[in-house]
Amino acid sequence: MTKYAGKKAVVIGGTHGMGEAIARALLAGGAEVLVTGLSEPNIAQARDVLGSRAHVVRSDAASMDDIAALAGVVEARLGRVDGVFVNVGVSELEPVEAVSEASYDRQFDVNARGAFFTAQRLVPLVRDGGSLVFTTVTPCTATPTMTVYMGTKAALRAFARGLAVELLPRGIRVNAVAPGFIATPTLGVASATEEERAVLSRIGDEITPMQRHGAAEEVARAALFLAFDATFTTGAELPVDGGLSTVEAPRSHG
Repeated sequence: MTKYAGKKAVVIGGTHGMGEAIARALLAGGAEVLVTGLSEPNIAQARDVLGSRAHVVRSDAASMDDIAALAGVVEARLGRVDGVFVNVGVSELEPVEAVSEASYDRQFDVNARGAFFTAQRLVPLVRDGGSLVFTTVTPCTATPTMTVYMGTKAALRAFARGLAVELLPRGIRVNAVAPGFIATPTLGVASATEEERAVLSRIGDEITPMQRHGAAEEVARAALFLAFDATFTTGAELPVDGGLSTVEAPRSHG
């Protein structure tokens, strides 16, 4: 398969879950890919899984020094790129009364500030006519214990639309993919216990109209569509959530 032959892409947060699925699809299509991660076990695993055509780089999205250095690494290894996928994010399950300043700052530092400045630093390396794709979250009704996380993703949604306007003169399209409940190892909440994940998984299956979790590969296909196939689309957010934000789940009549 050579759909992406000759393409070069960066996947921020590409060493596990949805980001890794995006990287795998790009590599399978013939692209050259640079992925970033923070966890050493995830980085080691990504090097094994993705193979020699993937440049796997340790980079902390919450560190302005790392973000600045990353731009130099991307330029040195790839030169100009065709697409950037900003997939990084952290979340905490906390009711409003339990949110600390440290937790609030950690989520905004990665999900909003880190994502914005990563895009800012990498935009000069994106070829005219290229694309950026951000990972937000399904625009459904608010979720208890995830108020801060939802706030960070609302900011990211606004950043994507603003950048879409600013980058029009260069023909760079900026869109967002908005996952719902996706079957990844952490379910998007790395700090959750196994019991909390089990509850979250059950709730996700129950409230999603399609009655299941999505696969990371399904999110990857949507992100790649936005990056390379949706050539007349910019400033859009594509829900990949089994209908959670768009249709009402069928009710049982027992």
